[in-house]
Amino acid sequence: MGDRVLRFIFQGLKGERLDKFLAACLPEYSRSRLQGLIRDGFVIVGFAAAEKAGQELKPGQVVEIRIPPPEPSALEPEDIPLEIIYEDRDLIAINKPAGMVVHPAAGHSRGTLVQGALAHAPEMEGIGGELRPGIVHRLDKDTSGVILVAKNDSTHRWLQDQFRLRKAKKTYLALVDGRPPTPTGRIEAAVGRDLMNRKKMAVVPEQKGRPAVSEYRTLEQYPAHTLLEVHPLTGRTHQIRLHMAWIGCPIVGDTVYGRKHPSLAIRRHFLHAARLEILLPRRTDPAIFEAPLPADLQAVLVNLGKQFPISSKSIVNKA
Repeated sequence: MGDRVLRFIFQGLKGERLDKFLAACLPEYSRSRLQGLIRDGFVIVGFAAAEKAGQELKPGQVVEIRIPPPEPSALEPEDIPLEIIYEDRDLIAINKPAGMVVHPAAGHSRGTLVQGALAHAPEMEGIGGELRPGIVHRLDKDTSGVILVAKNDSTHRWLQDQFRLRKAKKTYLALVDGRPPTPTGRIEAAVGRDLMNRKKMAVVPEQKGRPAVSEYRTLEQYPAHTLLEVHPLTGRTHQIRLHMAWIGCPIVGDTVYGRKHPSLAIRRHFLHAARLEILLPRRTDPAIFEAPLPADLQAVLVNLGKQFPISSKSIVNKA
């Protein structure tokens, strides 16, 4: 596999950092990886190698970046049971259980979804960058539901573009404390790092974070809680949890952004990625993947007086 060479023209009216510009053009790559490519001489601005990541671009400058093939992952595959909703030669749709980390991180070096996927489909190793082979999007450790894993590099880029261009339609089920100000609504509030705690995210002023938009509608009203269907139009870290807390309706069981002592007997936050509609490579109609509400969350609704069934299925029309 050869290097991937891309060219962009900076069309801003005022100067901008090189690494920030590339991060906006290539959201599938982390800022640190792009900075590494700049440092190693893989980026040319105009006719000369970039000087540094913080180099200021001028209007009309051409930026060329050469991206070498991903390094083989050093991850060890693990024979971890996975609930596979759908699989073909390009991707796997998995119903991730709560408690499973998507990829290795500090304190979670084993038992991750990535390592289970590698054991199931070893041909995906090295896709999309080291440590996260095949990962297209992420779910928090305690969030259950539909997640996609690409099995080859072209599919990985295709799916990343679907998310980046907001063509993927994501549906979450969330039980929140209280009642939203309106039965349906749209939340627009930028998300960035919490300045007081770098391990957390926060709703921040627009100029200090990244734009984030969520839409919601009420499915069921209980005396002290509300079951919502939430559609995040952007994919910021902890976006739904932050937005719900920001409007005064934190997700039940979210002890980070909500109540320190959950209002109901629950061992994790009540947030489930129930449905994903996305266009797959070589297909003309969008595919739909659905994951049932897990037993622990169903039990919470039963105790409140009404359950909310959802089927487990995939709808993928033939190409």
